[in-house]
Amino acid sequence: LGQMFTYAEFSSNNSYQASLKMSPHETLYGRKCRTPLIWTETKERSIFGTNLLKEAEEKVRLIRDRLKVAQSQQKSYADSRRRELTFDIGDYIYLKVSPLRGIKRFKVKGKLAPRYIGPYQIIAKHGEVAYQLALPDYLSDVHPTFHVSQLKKCLRIPEEEISMNTVELNQDLTYPEYPIRILEEAQRTTRTKTIRMFKIQWNHHTEDEATWEREDYLQLEFLYLFEDS
Repeated sequence: LGQMFTYAEFSSNNSYQASLKMSPHETLYGRKCRTPLIWTETKERSIFGTNLLKEAEEKVRLIRDRLKVAQSQQKSYADSRRRELTFDIGDYIYLKVSPLRGIKRFKVKGKLAPRYIGPYQIIAKHGEVAYQLALPDYLSDVHPTFHVSQLKKCLRIPEEEISMNTVELNQDLTYPEYPIRILEEAQRTTRTKTIRMFKIQWNHHTEDEATWEREDYLQLEFLYLFEDS
C-alpha cells in the first residue's frame, strides 16, 4: 500500500496543472521530470550567479501571471451564477436558525441542516445588506438586525407563524440538538476492527430523520442513552 502512495505522489507532482500551465515538478525545478523511460536531455544545464537569479525571478513572475488568469476565470464563473438578494420594508421573511449540535457534527449539510422560523416583517433597512425585523416578545434578547444571508423571502402574506416556543433558542440563533432515544443497533466491520453503530432519533426530528452514530461517540457525549440498557 505504501508503494502505491509513492506512485500516486509521483503522478500528482508530474501532472499538468491548468492554472500553472505546467507540472508542480517543473514549477519547482525549472524542467520536466526525467525518468529512465524518457531521457530527453543528455546533461544538466549549468546556471550560475545572476543568470540563476534572473531565471528564478522570471519563473515566479510567470507562475503569478498564470495563477491570476486562473483566479480571474474562476471568479467569472462564480459571478455568472450569483444574484443579489434584496428586500423591501414591509416584506415578510423567514429567519435562519442553526442546530448547535448539527453545526459541529454535520457542517451545513444533512438532516440537521439550518432551519427557518417566522415569518417576520422587515421594519427598517441598514445599509445595503442589513435588515431590522419586528421580532416577537420571546425573541426580545436577540438583536433585531440581521445580514441578508440569514434571511429567506416569504412569498405570500402569512396567516400563521412558525412558532419557536418549544425550542431553547440562544442569542446567536442556535439551538441545542441532542439524542432522545436509540432506534436500532448494528455492527460495521472494517479490516482491523468491528464498530458498533446506533440509529439515533434527535430532538425536534422524526424517526425518518434519524442518523447512525458510533458507540464511542455516544458513550462520550450522551452517556444517558445507555443508562437503562
